[in-house]
Amino acid sequence: MKALLFFLVASLASAHDLTVSGTRFLLDGKPFPYTGISFFNAIYNPAFNKSGDDRVAWLRKFKAYGINTLRIWAQWDSKRGFVDACAECSLYYPDGRLRMENVGRLKGILTDADREGMAVELTLFSQESWHDGIKLTPQAAEIAIANLTRELLGFRNVTFQVWNEFSELVPEHVKTIKSVDPRRLVSNSPGGSGTLEGDAAQQAALDYLSPHTSRQDAGKTWLVAPAEIRSLLGKYGKPVVDDEPARNGTAKFGGPAGQTYPWDHILEIWEVWKAGGHITYHHDMFQMGVGDPTVPPSGIPDPEFNPYHRTVLEFIAQRDRYAPAIVLDK
Repeated sequence: MKALLFFLVASLASAHDLTVSGTRFLLDGKPFPYTGISFFNAIYNPAFNKSGDDRVAWLRKFKAYGINTLRIWAQWDSKRGFVDACAECSLYYPDGRLRMENVGRLKGILTDADREGMAVELTLFSQESWHDGIKLTPQAAEIAIANLTRELLGFRNVTFQVWNEFSELVPEHVKTIKSVDPRRLVSNSPGGSGTLEGDAAQQAALDYLSPHTSRQDAGKTWLVAPAEIRSLLGKYGKPVVDDEPARNGTAKFGGPAGQTYPWDHILEIWEVWKAGGHITYHHDMFQMGVGDPTVPPSGIPDPEFNPYHRTVLEFIAQRDRYAPAIVLDK
């Protein structure tokens, strides 16, 4: 009966099914060259969610630049002044109940993304919020995760990333997710840049890995990060996503102390692809508040707003030209 219920619910919302096989992602059983962009505030951004047509237009713009996955956050409620952040910008109440209006908006995003053949990596909890004192008790977190997993049973184009840059109760949270939805893909970003692995129980429980590789303080990121990705692939035999490769712009919140160039990122992305890994490109707008010249007025990581990002994304858009399937899908 439980298996039948899972099948019936899973058939309601999503046409596409994202899975993994070895070190590859598959969409409907075919190789899916996971290529993401950070859009943390997607659930809470007014311009993106103005209407279904507006949202689809933005999704198609991302696709035109080679992006097939959005990395978005359930919690966008830290006190750091990020664009669109607010106290109610979370999928959860403190007791673990869901904010259903926000969950409904997330479902709209997932539905539109699915129709465009795109995926979403949903980060469940934010270390930024945790360090600002906005945290759920373990019991409330378990309730929230179980409820959210049930709500999203029918959406097979979304993966769960338990934490951004943190590792509290990861195996326990994965167990909760899998008890409700055994097939849901789960990952975790175990710590800040250069923290590639969590504890052994965490590494064993995850379906794919999504660390923040070393940034500029560790050396030439286009050499260091691909070596880290290659090592993880060899050690664990699971897909590995370079979440937020390197970084550019402001030195705030872990950014580089010196100047960076688009070519740094292009070389790193290319070498990660060659290694058999995947990437989620990071837009520096998320370190700054509304009105900063790096932040598009829409609050959306517009591929065309900043020449720096556009250069990188124009390269990503040509992935199939420069990185044939034998490289991307090995």
